[in-house]
Amino acid sequence: MKNKMNKSKVLFWGLVLFFGLTNTIFSQNKEIKLWDQIPGAINNESYKEEPRLDSQGKITGIRKVTEPTLKVFLADNNNSKNTAVIICPGGGYALLSHEKEGDKVAEWFQSIGVSAFVLKYRLPSDVIMKDKTIGPLQDAQEAVRVLRRNADTWHLDSSKIGIMGFSAGGHLAATLSTHYSDNVYDSKDNLSARPDFSILIYPVISMEDGITHNGSKESLLGKNSNSELIAKYSNEKHVDSNTPKAFLAHATDDKAVPVENSINYYLALKQNKVPTEMHLYENGGHGFGLGTQGTNREWPKACEKWLAANGLIPKAYGYVFSYFKGNGEDGLHLAYSEDGYKWNTLKNDTSFLTPEVGKDKLMRDPCIIKGGDGLYHMVWTVSWTDKGIGYASSKDLIHWSKQEFIPVMAHEKNARNTWAPEITFDEKANKYIIYWASTIEGKFTETQSEEEKGYNHRIYYTSTKDFKKFTRTKLLYEPGFNVIDATILKQDKGFVMYLKDETRKPIQKNIKIAYSKRLTGPYTKAGNSITGDYWAEGPTAVKIDGNWVVYFDKYTQKKYGAVKETANGWEDISEKISFPLGTRHGTVLRVPETVLTQLKKQ
Repeated sequence: MKNKMNKSKVLFWGLVLFFGLTNTIFSQNKEIKLWDQIPGAINNESYKEEPRLDSQGKITGIRKVTEPTLKVFLADNNNSKNTAVIICPGGGYALLSHEKEGDKVAEWFQSIGVSAFVLKYRLPSDVIMKDKTIGPLQDAQEAVRVLRRNADTWHLDSSKIGIMGFSAGGHLAATLSTHYSDNVYDSKDNLSARPDFSILIYPVISMEDGITHNGSKESLLGKNSNSELIAKYSNEKHVDSNTPKAFLAHATDDKAVPVENSINYYLALKQNKVPTEMHLYENGGHGFGLGTQGTNREWPKACEKWLAANGLIPKAYGYVFSYFKGNGEDGLHLAYSEDGYKWNTLKNDTSFLTPEVGKDKLMRDPCIIKGGDGLYHMVWTVSWTDKGIGYASSKDLIHWSKQEFIPVMAHEKNARNTWAPEITFDEKANKYIIYWASTIEGKFTETQSEEEKGYNHRIYYTSTKDFKKFTRTKLLYEPGFNVIDATILKQDKGFVMYLKDETRKPIQKNIKIAYSKRLTGPYTKAGNSITGDYWAEGPTAVKIDGNWVVYFDKYTQKKYGAVKETANGWEDISEKISFPLGTRHGTVLRVPETVLTQLKKQ
């Protein structure tokens, strides 16, 4: 009996350990080992991984990879089967540019509903490999098989597993696409290593003199490679009718990897009747990542359309902007955009919904989000002096539920207002938080200013799961100044709050940012302004082509502005956007093409 109990305990804790480790291994953005035992490896304890640092000490690349890994970036949606892409960073087979051509690209894929896996593959080396020419290919083949083995766990469609590569990583992706069936190691199962599609960005394709990138060639094949080896890894020579479909992008003025690499691969695919699309840009040189300037910045958008056209992601989507005009008397207005820059009115700029609730029956500051239940939920300001907000929901942004008044500040005798409410959905907790700006007379008097007529706002919130029962109102953010117009988004590993510093003396009137690991805080001290020397309010943000764009109302100038987050900080792109005349304090959301099509018919 005692032995049976001991065996049961061992089994129980074994299962706990297994499932606990599995949970950790498969968590978002974690790196997992590719191999239990690396094939063809030579043990060399003096050969250790090295980081490449920029002038600020930030790691931007990796040398001497000894332990291949996959870094996990799962699509942030409820789909049971997502397309997945394995990303191979470039670096001439001597380095992995894992940030610019790895993590940042993976985050962009996440933003369009594709799960991404950054492959830290072994760089060819006679010191740690019995055959360095096949080392990277072994890792790429196994990466595809790992994804297929774990398709259910990661909610992947095993028939939509792609490979992507930049520069030398593009050579590896093309090598896998043409050598996926090569027996370069003993696989523990019979799963196919063939990718279902490839995305090749300024790729090295050929090892032939005059077209190859000599650094990549020497790293992979050695200084004195023979003609047989050169022919084997000149991938344009190995395309056949079973080669996966491909998307290619290259700059004509690329002096490191001649554009003929992409052209010759494209021609080989075309000759074998393999579906392919190629984008050649006038300039951009080599290593432009997600795009730097000029037309090469357009390749992510073109790639997204290609993925949609090939059934690898849902059909293309558009953007909708909810706003009000005048004082908000006539209700909800909507505009749309295909690219997030040029905005056009819907329904001839007439109202989609007339306000019916609240003291003044206004519909100012309309905020709309898509919830976990698939419905669009909207809240708005109903009055300048009321103690509650308006709420309604819709399946299509056209037909709306009965409007309701939510008395979020009714319990506060000295509350003067409830302005600019917004909603954020917490997927992990499966609940919504609604938050807004209110002034409660007698509170925070140290920041009260006569210039603002005694208004001295802080951000308050309530939460709900069904918009019927609401938690008790609490203070969400007290930054030490008069604050309004907060909007919160899930980004990376936490939550980002864009907010308006409403301070009049000394004048601020600008947009700032605070951060938190939890939706309900605590949030950090607000940072420096991301907007310019103009008064801005009503921030709303969305990710476009891998970059966060924040729109805001330049209310004293009676026009809209925008800034875009870049590697060097926030870039003002106000002159590049256009909004309908009279647009006031709106929110932006991305919608499926089907929804946008119906809106255009109104």
